[in-house]
Amino acid sequence: MAGLAQGRDQGVLPPSYSPELNPGERLNADLKHAISRKVPVRTKVKLQAVASEHMQRLQTDQGRVISCHQDSIVKHAV
Repeated sequence: MAGLAQGRDQGVLPPSYSPELNPGERLNADLKHAISRKVPVRTKVKLQAVASEHMQRLQTDQGRVISCHQDSIVKHAV
């Protein structure tokens, strides 16, 4: 510990997190956007219903899911 305090043992820092490169984060953003476009959700039950409806729609719209993985920035990172 004394070495760290004196700056002798720096170690390696992990890379910063880049959510824009993560296809899962892009799907989360898609879900958040879909929820915000709906009538205001004021209860947990309504929030769950809207989120489930959107996720079921994504299951039938595979192109939308694939597009999150095919973006040129994401392809480069993976």
